[in-house]
Amino acid sequence: MDQPRKFVAPEIVLGVGAIDLAGRYARNLGASNILLVTDQGVADAGWPDRVAQSLAAENVSQTVFSGVSPNPRAEEVMLGVERYEREGCDVILAVGGGSPMDCAKGIGIVSTNGRHVLEFEGVDRVDLPGPPLICIPTTAGTSADVSQFAIINNFYEKMKIAIISKTAVPDVALIDPSTTTTMDDELTAFTGMDALVHAAEALVSTASSPLTDLHALEAIRLIYSYLPKVLEKPDDIDLRSQVMIGSLEAGLAFSNASLGAVHAMSHSLGGRLDLPHGECNSILIDHVVRYNWLAAENRYRRMGAAMGLDLSTLSSGQARDLLVGTIARFKQAVGIRRGLNDCGVTPTDLSTLARNAINDPCMATNPILPSVADIETIYEEAL
Repeated sequence: MDQPRKFVAPEIVLGVGAIDLAGRYARNLGASNILLVTDQGVADAGWPDRVAQSLAAENVSQTVFSGVSPNPRAEEVMLGVERYEREGCDVILAVGGGSPMDCAKGIGIVSTNGRHVLEFEGVDRVDLPGPPLICIPTTAGTSADVSQFAIINNFYEKMKIAIISKTAVPDVALIDPSTTTTMDDELTAFTGMDALVHAAEALVSTASSPLTDLHALEAIRLIYSYLPKVLEKPDDIDLRSQVMIGSLEAGLAFSNASLGAVHAMSHSLGGRLDLPHGECNSILIDHVVRYNWLAAENRYRRMGAAMGLDLSTLSSGQARDLLVGTIARFKQAVGIRRGLNDCGVTPTDLSTLARNAINDPCMATNPILPSVADIETIYEEAL
């Protein structure tokens, strides 16, 4: 580390029952009327009702905004702002995965800065902090509950934008592993792999630090060890807790070290084809590791050690091939087997995807700054 690095995080409450503290924390933040941001799937699982009970016990009113898509759209953010202002809300609470939490962040940013959400794309472009924000994640993967990232879909331009600002860090994260028991196997795998990629990219990021490395390496160890076990025993709360802690550690790592080419390319894919973010990351990760290897070999060797691999006696090429092969087999083991062609990507898409990916803010901290042609080649290998 050759320069100072900042580290930001919300107040974190971790453990079974954390969700029931929503009312207390809302009251502590001075809430009189919460805007509760969620989506229909999470609502069907019953978690917003559980939060509503906690709020009612503290005499805090709520206004529910559930019009959030799996990849939250800019127009949904703006509708949420209208609802927030019309109902006289003063605190925002998100219950769900990355989509409701990112949408909630966008609503808060727009409500205090008064501009369209797409105008905040990039790093440190939010002037004023939003209203208090409480996040209750129901997936073990996105870590939007602890990060300074918000990813918003510009649906009409078929692009995703990244808003990266410490003003987007929630005030409180209530992390309750019991909420992840309502995920199906596919969502469990997608979000778990998203968390693994968060940790891997934070570890090799050019903005990494000793503090983010600690979190990244522990996240890799936990997710690699426990994600397959969760898929075998999805109702085991102790196993769910280990993956949830891994997701939290990965979030603290990438929020402060940023990400890399996998996420830049995944945002481009998800924006153009509206694909699941965790699946996009999973398809790309081993190909990007191979591309980045020579620029970050020592760090990837540390990643391998966290996964239980002994790379110490192997040559550079042997170590690379073992790590890349292990990642590929791990994807298969958790049920992620599609390539990009199976997701509807065609060779004619690659040029546009690459041009969009190279401008994503996450690309700036990749160990290598690739050319558009490099990115096209990686996409092609993942077809």
